[in-house]
Amino acid sequence: MKREIVCAVDGDTIKTKRKIDGTNYVRLAGVDAPEKGQKGYEFAKRRLNTLIKGKSVSIVQKAKDKYGRVVADVRLGHKKINCQSKFGGW
Repeated sequence: MKREIVCAVDGDTIKTKRKIDGTNYVRLAGVDAPEKGQKGYEFAKRRLNTLIKGKSVSIVQKAKDKYGRVVADVRLGHKKINCQSKFGGW
């Protein structure tokens, strides 16, 4: 499904304009970015925002996590964002 991205919440979570499975929050499957307060957090968040903020992406839901976020593979065109952000320096 296609969704427009509002912003990156952190380095591995994005907020969509329209809900998916009852939530606007999508966790990138297989990505574990630094948490707030950890080294690299701001870089990871900025990197993800640079890749997808305001763009329309394809989201393939894999699961829901314990926080109610959709866990998914996210693609911008033919690029898998999960891989782009994973190797973005963190």
